[in-house]
Amino acid sequence: MSWESSIEYERTINELVRDRLGGVASADLLIRSFNFADIEALQESGRWDEAGRVLAEAAANLAAGGAHAIVICTNTMHRLADTVQAAVPIPVIHIADATAAAVKAAGVDVVALLGTRYTMEQDFYVGRLRERHGLTVLVPGEPGRTRVHEVIYGELVRGVINPDSKQAYLDVIGDLLDEGAQGVIAGCTEIELLIGEDDLPVPMFPTARIHAEAAVKFALDDA
Repeated sequence: MSWESSIEYERTINELVRDRLGGVASADLLIRSFNFADIEALQESGRWDEAGRVLAEAAANLAAGGAHAIVICTNTMHRLADTVQAAVPIPVIHIADATAAAVKAAGVDVVALLGTRYTMEQDFYVGRLRERHGLTVLVPGEPGRTRVHEVIYGELVRGVINPDSKQAYLDVIGDLLDEGAQGVIAGCTEIELLIGEDDLPVPMFPTARIHAEAAVKFALDDA
């Protein structure tokens, strides 16, 4: 939800629309960008109901402004996807569903998940991948889980790219591969700023790009 990754969403969506439509075509977007400090404070203090009201109100305003679908540009805040969906008459394109489709299309059954502590530990994401899509999901143990979380909030959302942190992520991923992971979900949209598919010996599933692709597919397939 930081602008560091949300601008990548906008860039990717616009590039994909141009590729599909040609010429100088670009995406017709309504964007509600938040002060991430406010969102982080709600997350940290566990005020998820309040965060849900904030997102639901924003989604309702976007729908009233003419949006045909809602894309929540973050994995963690999909904890509130049902709350947002209840507030609007248009579909919320769920990042976990789009990611699961990409994982299954790659023939992967056992997948490692890196993300914020909320995404790795709570059931709204891992449970959806397991129960709705039949995936086996592996998450880091400690201290790797804390390290992954701290890099996101202490560095990536601030635009800091640290080679030592990249190596720490690769070490965590290596442990999960040893446990049987066949692919890696970058389950925080900022993670794609730190590691890429070329860094791994197995498929990587960059959720920001996958989510953006799903949004463009929804918008243009029936256009």
